[in-house]
Amino acid sequence: MNLPETILVIDDEVQIRRLLEITLSSNGFKISEAGTGREGLVSAATHHPALIILDLGLPDIDGIETLKKIREWYQKPIIILSVKNSEDDIINALDNGANDYLTKPFKTGELLARIRVALRQNQGSEVDPILTFGTLTIDLANHIARKNEEILKLTSTEFSLLALLAKNSGRVLTHQSILKEIWGFGYIGQTQILRVFVAQLRKKIEDDPAKPKLLITESGIGYRFHE
Repeated sequence: MNLPETILVIDDEVQIRRLLEITLSSNGFKISEAGTGREGLVSAATHHPALIILDLGLPDIDGIETLKKIREWYQKPIIILSVKNSEDDIINALDNGANDYLTKPFKTGELLARIRVALRQNQGSEVDPILTFGTLTIDLANHIARKNEEILKLTSTEFSLLALLAKNSGRVLTHQSILKEIWGFGYIGQTQILRVFVAQLRKKIEDDPAKPKLLITESGIGYRFHE
């Protein structure tokens, strides 16, 4: 029998911790709690959680600093749960190692869905060489993508962009992280080139590029490849 996976909640709001304790335990998870950044750092090292839910508005250590300190050694998923909802806050958290970001107030069903996606991604540390999304298949080893069994004519950059997004399906990738990964540091800030390539890619992989179901825009932040 598999033991329940532990999720560490670092949040100074007692009501939020109680809500998450009820929600997570009723869905088969074990919960560990911390009310400050320092407690969270100790608990993360002690309990080795499968996933961390982190609030940015902590009373002692700034949430981003807590995130950075945890990321120095912790490789498993971290989901930010915060009242801070500006694009800058979200981008800053994602660029500093968060896997996902949810703003308060939140729907517990959506949080659970994000948790499941993050845990599945972590289990698949070795990415399957062939990824399938409905009628779209991506052969990472041979750099070939097919839709409805037909090979798509993709440039090397288009394929690299598609592969990056697909390997991180369900996770928000910021504009800057994508630009750095695909084009290099010299292209940081040049989001227009990314928009052009995303538009080109959608024409080739989406049933209706005007209403994308695979390559989703996170307004002002980046893109998420939908599972």
